[in-house]
Amino acid sequence: MDFITNPVYVLSVLCFMVILSVYAGKTKIGKQLGGSALLVILFTAVISNFNFIPSASNSIELYDIIFKYVAPISIFYLLLKVNITSIKNAGLPMVGLFVIGSLATTCGIIISWYLLTPESLLGEDAKIIAGMLTGTYTGGSVNFNAIALEYEFQKKGVLYAGTIAVDNVVTAIWIMITLIIPTVLNRIWKGDKKVVSKKSNSLKEDQENQNIDLTSLAWLLFLGVSVYYISDIISNYIINIPSILILTTIGIILAQSKFISNLKGSQDLGLYLVYVFLAVIGAYCEIGAVSQLQDIGFLLLIFTISAVIIHGILFIIIGGVVYRDWEMISIASQANIGGGPSAIALAEAFDRKDLILPAILVGSLGNALGTYLGFLVIYIL
Repeated sequence: MDFITNPVYVLSVLCFMVILSVYAGKTKIGKQLGGSALLVILFTAVISNFNFIPSASNSIELYDIIFKYVAPISIFYLLLKVNITSIKNAGLPMVGLFVIGSLATTCGIIISWYLLTPESLLGEDAKIIAGMLTGTYTGGSVNFNAIALEYEFQKKGVLYAGTIAVDNVVTAIWIMITLIIPTVLNRIWKGDKKVVSKKSNSLKEDQENQNIDLTSLAWLLFLGVSVYYISDIISNYIINIPSILILTTIGIILAQSKFISNLKGSQDLGLYLVYVFLAVIGAYCEIGAVSQLQDIGFLLLIFTISAVIIHGILFIIIGGVVYRDWEMISIASQANIGGGPSAIALAEAFDRKDLILPAILVGSLGNALGTYLGFLVIYIL
């Protein structure tokens, strides 16, 4: 059916999933499930697995566009209300937690290796997969692909696609888990939220920030597109560093301007784009692609789930002892497993505006750290 892959049709469905999740997130059950951020993943995963929209194995260019353009621009919009002084309150703790989480990921991979012995079925490919998963669960798909390219693993079509499918499934599940971790753990092990959310100073200010007007919309669209383009140009032709770091830096600088920070609706627009991004994450959560690999797919899934669970257990224990802010711990863990955009979605879901910038910072740190840890794991194993 050609209309299933029609980008206009798919985009309309993704937008409708966001609408459904926003309404469902306001219900009593929706709030208990973690709100709209979790629900948009769940809703889209269901319709994707029933083939109402394309999934990972028959991905369309629209999904790549959303990953490449929409996710970074959403980060930019969310930065426009961030005061740089928030780094002093949340920056160092988040970096510390992120490093702990990265080491927990590495331990999870190594422990799972000796528990499940994946090399017995996968041979030498098992080490490469372990390194790729270490990289992606430290800094994201950039590290995953960097390691794959080094060993030409992308040429092993079915196994490479299956590993990506498993990664997508586990990432989506972990987003759901980290959304409910603070609620559950606050009942078991009372949290200590040392960083206070920076709420608006008055109800009037909140209402003004929520009610976007035409002038603000015009400026926001211009800024989002133009700053993305400028960041890309600088990254490609002037300074050889990731464009997301440049975009983030420009966003932080602009946010300190009174004119820019007073633009209305930047948070709503940014959060909406994050939800569209999360909808694609849900669409990529393809159970069928994993099942097609049969025994290998099952082993990959169990190995990956085991590694992430061990990461979570170690992170919760160490983070709980060192810094018992469960929302911050969840966001730092999500920065490890899901990357910067999904960590920002959690910060918004928890109403932790003070953690948006630190989430972006540790997401960028993960891009730098993940590849090294991935190669280290391959060397150790």
